[in-house]
Amino acid sequence: MTPGFSRLRREDLLKTACEVISAQGFGHTRTLDIARAAGVSQALLFYHFETKDRLFAQAFAYAARLHRDTLDSIERLERPPLERLRTLLRRCSPGGSPDGWRLWIDAWAESIRSSDLEETTRRLDQQGRQVLRGIIEDGVARGQFACEDPEGASWRLFALIDGLAIQIQVHPKALSRRRANQLIRTAAAAELGLAPTDL
Repeated sequence: MTPGFSRLRREDLLKTACEVISAQGFGHTRTLDIARAAGVSQALLFYHFETKDRLFAQAFAYAARLHRDTLDSIERLERPPLERLRTLLRRCSPGGSPDGWRLWIDAWAESIRSSDLEETTRRLDQQGRQVLRGIIEDGVARGQFACEDPEGASWRLFALIDGLAIQIQVHPKALSRRRANQLIRTAAAAELGLAPTDL
């Protein structure tokens, strides 16, 4: 590591890489674009990340770590299951940050060809389902939810969230963020024996 190249500076470069990739896509982003946006030389990027693929994989791993931190914070919340569920659905809403969703969607597509990205996306998706399943199981144990298959419900709800996010990003005129969130609340309520107004 070169003198003065701190962990904070490395995270700045990864954050910038995420922003550029989100705006331009994996296939259209050059290391030169990232270097210019970060105000550094391409040589510096290659010195620290070795290859374009490694830089992209580490940039997504950085974004995934931020999302994992969010999931961890929800899992640690000492709140009733319903409040934790509302928080999780809000944080994972398909109507959330467009830049964030574009990055995830692009990364899923690239995961078909990149083992590093496949592992990162798979683990992140798995953690999200585990957090949701834990919330559902806690709610069932407390008599607040009625759900015979928490694992299946977690798969179905995250599949719906991911699918609606793709629709919003690809066909923004076909589906509003408000309508997408209504669909998710209705589906979650049906899975857990609640009224949509509860969410």
